[in-house]
Amino acid sequence: MEEENALSLNITTESARLVDSLLERRHRTVTTEQQEEDSSDSEMKNINWVACKDFTVEVGERQIGEYIQTWQLQPCWLYSLDFLCSTEEEHHTIYHYRARFSIPTSRRPIQGTASVYFVVDISKIKPQTLPVEVRFIVESNRLVHTPGRSRFGEKWLVDVIESKTLLRRALDL
Repeated sequence: MEEENALSLNITTESARLVDSLLERRHRTVTTEQQEEDSSDSEMKNINWVACKDFTVEVGERQIGEYIQTWQLQPCWLYSLDFLCSTEEEHHTIYHYRARFSIPTSRRPIQGTASVYFVVDISKIKPQTLPVEVRFIVESNRLVHTPGRSRFGEKWLVDVIESKTLLRRALDL
């Protein structure tokens, strides 16, 4: 039970933002800089997400992995994807996942990591033939992204790892 509570505490901030995004359906304003970034490159990638009736934890994990493969990341990035938990809301079941990214090398196999949190929303009231809804957020960021509407930036991962490295160095002083 304590391990479950510790896990919940580790994902609370990012998961809460994702759940709020799904449940409130607020339209978020995208900054001009983000709009320019999104429109300057090729079209945003997405996959065909499974219908709600066909969803399982394993299918969710496989499809998130497929979606991550559409990101234009350098081949040096490795990641692990974990199912964290599911939560029940009145009209939704929400599945939480975490992808942990790093760039291991032979000299430094264990370096900093950056996490991307995903939620998969299964509606209890919409037709079960509709696809699941997916949102994601990068660790320590506020902007909630939707596959097919946001272009993932490798720099987001680099920034998280660099911030953690700077913090560690500052704490060691």
